[in-house]
Amino acid sequence: MKKLMNRIISAIENGEKVVLCTILASSGSAPRGAGSRMAVFEDGSTLGTVGGGAVEMHAAQDAVQVLKGKMPHIRAFSLAPEQVASIGMICGGNVTIYYQLLTQKDLVTLKAIVQALNTDADSWLYLKINDGAVEHFQLVDAQTAKKEPEFYSSRAVLRQEESVIYTEPIVRAGTVYIFGGGHVGQALVPVLANVGFRVAVYDNRDFLADQAHFPQADRVILGDYRDIYSKVTLTENDYVVIMTPGHQGDYEILEQVLQTKTRYVGCIGSRHKIARTQERLREAGISEEAIQSVHAPIGLPICAETPAEIAISIAAEMIQCRAEIR
Repeated sequence: MKKLMNRIISAIENGEKVVLCTILASSGSAPRGAGSRMAVFEDGSTLGTVGGGAVEMHAAQDAVQVLKGKMPHIRAFSLAPEQVASIGMICGGNVTIYYQLLTQKDLVTLKAIVQALNTDADSWLYLKINDGAVEHFQLVDAQTAKKEPEFYSSRAVLRQEESVIYTEPIVRAGTVYIFGGGHVGQALVPVLANVGFRVAVYDNRDFLADQAHFPQADRVILGDYRDIYSKVTLTENDYVVIMTPGHQGDYEILEQVLQTKTRYVGCIGSRHKIARTQERLREAGISEEAIQSVHAPIGLPICAETPAEIAISIAAEMIQCRAEIR
């Protein structure tokens, strides 16, 4: 998202126009969902995707026509088998794309989106369309969103009445703190970063607590597992993944984390190891409710074995957790 916005801003500042193709809604087996985007530039180049294949080809062609003077508009694609002749796809479902012409007047909002992507605060995109033309294109903060909660949730919302109103979460507050930067941690960071999580890695080993090992992490922290709050502050929006090399490190972190409300806590390890850790937590006075809130063993049960597979299972569980929050 950040790369796409920066490329669009650069083009507009150089005097170009850009058409942003945004999926407003999708259903069935459509290849991409609401919020997927592709920018089409004056030289015909593109960045981003609205699903590939024939839909993307037609979207790029439509966008070029908008750049040449055609009015911005909304187009629906049917991917149903009985209509395969129309666009040559048989995956099933429907996709609705809006072709938005971006010019100098949109730079304030585009730059606000980039700025928001560098923060840890909820924000949404608000788009109001009348007869194909944009009436409002702006970024909405959490305080403003509270006034109309029906429009601002964890998923994109499309309302079609007199005007078309589309809202989409741009930033979800919260950081994933991965305690333990071993093989699974190194596999997990890029997976989470690529699905929109902000990630910090915390390790007590100086040779691992190095940004070079985690180029897609926002922060890499060298610290003591016995005193994590000297280096981090956890909030109710944060996610915690615990995968230290041993039982003691897991226990030390869990004992501290479970005294603070967070969105998600997961701990890697065998059932025997987890059972022993739970016993120690009870002895330390941690409530049963808090202990049972821990996702352990961590990740969805997909028979994962390798670090890469385990990373996928953990990321999938966290995506599920994020999606369940309004």
